[in-house]
Amino acid sequence: MAGRRRASRFSVVALVLLLVSLVACGGQPAADSAKADLQRLLDRRSTAVLDRDQSAFLRTGALGWFENLRGVPLASWSYRVTALHRTGDRATADAELRYELQGYDKAPVTVGRTLTLSRESDGRWYVDADKPAKKSAQQLWDQGQVTVVRGSHSLVLGIGHSNESLHTYADLADTAVPAVSVAWGSDWARHVVVLVPDSVNGMAGLLGSPASQYRGIAAVTTGEVGGPPTAPADRIIVNPDAYALLGTLGKQVVLTHETTHVATRAHTTAATPLWLSEGYADWIGYRGTGRTPSEAAPELARAVAAGNVPADLPTDKDFGFSGDATKLAQAYEGGWLACRLIAEHWDAVKLGQFYRAVGDHGQRAGSVEGALKKVLGTTLEQFTQEWRDYLRTQLG
Repeated sequence: MAGRRRASRFSVVALVLLLVSLVACGGQPAADSAKADLQRLLDRRSTAVLDRDQSAFLRTGALGWFENLRGVPLASWSYRVTALHRTGDRATADAELRYELQGYDKAPVTVGRTLTLSRESDGRWYVDADKPAKKSAQQLWDQGQVTVVRGSHSLVLGIGHSNESLHTYADLADTAVPAVSVAWGSDWARHVVVLVPDSVNGMAGLLGSPASQYRGIAAVTTGEVGGPPTAPADRIIVNPDAYALLGTLGKQVVLTHETTHVATRAHTTAATPLWLSEGYADWIGYRGTGRTPSEAAPELARAVAAGNVPADLPTDKDFGFSGDATKLAQAYEGGWLACRLIAEHWDAVKLGQFYRAVGDHGQRAGSVEGALKKVLGTTLEQFTQEWRDYLRTQLG
C-alpha cells in the first residue's frame, strides 16, 4: 500500500511538471511577455513624443506623424495595450492613447489606436504604423502638419491654413468667450480649443462620420454631455468649406454659438431637448448683433407668412443633419425664438436658470415641464401657445 501511495504521489508531481511545461511552451506566459515588451516599447515612444526627441522616437519605429505634432502643447501622452495579435515576426496591437493639451484639458482624451509591428533581426519590435482604430476618429495630426495659434482665450490648431488665417479664428473665439461669460456666467473654463482641418473631409475624419453629414454645417462642438469639471476640454471643429461662405457677422455668430455649447456642457444632459440647447446657443450668438427675427429666421418667417405656424416646439428629430434642410433651419430658428421669448418675457437671468434647471433634472421625462413651473411659473401648454403667438407677432 505504501509503495502504491508513493507511486501515486510521484505521478501527480510528474503530471504537474508536465502541465507547467505545456503552459510554458504553449501560450499565455509567452503572450503576456510579448504584450509586456510592447507596453515597454510604447512607454519609450510616449516619452520620446513628450520630449520631442526624434532620434528616440525612431528607435521605437517609423517616424509617421511625429513631425506633425511639432508645436502642439502636450501635457501628457501615453498608451495602454489592450490586445496583441501576433503571427511570427509580425503583429497587430490594439491600444488606448491618452493625451492632454497643456492648459486646456483637465483630464486625458482617450482614443483607440491600431498599431502594426514587426520584429527585426536583433529581436526587437518596431512600430511600422500607428493609426486610428477601426471605429475611432482621426486626430488632427493624423491628417498632416499642425499649425498652432494661441489667442487670449483660445488655442487654434489647423491643417493646411496659414498663421494669418488661423489668427482670424482665434480673434473670433476671443470675442466669443467673454460674450458667452456675460450671458451665461463664469462657471466654466472660459477658453476654447478650435480645430480647423483643411476641408469638410478632414472635419468628417475628426468626427468619425461621413462627410455628407456636414457639408452645410459650419462647425460642431464635441464633448462629454453633462461631463464633470475634470472632463477633457470640448473641441470646436470647423468645416472650412462652409465657414468660408459666411460673412463676418455669420462667422462670429457661429463661433459664439459653439462656444456657448462649451460653456453650458456641464448642464447639458439627456434631459435637455435640442430646441433648448441649440436655441440658447443661437440666442447668445445673435445677442447684440441687431439682427431682426425675420433676418435671423427666414425659413420660419416664410412658413408663418404662409399660415403654417408650427403646432409644437421642435423635436430632437427635427435637428437631424441628414434630413430636410428647410425643416432643420426651422428647428434652429424655432429654438432660438423660444429662448428669445423667455429672455424678453421673463429676463436673461431667468433664461439661464431655466436652462440649468432642465439639464439638472437628469432625465428627459418632466424636465421641461418641471423647469417651466419652477423657474417661469407656467406650463408647457401655456408656453407653447405663447411661443406660437410670438412667432406670429415677430415674423408675421
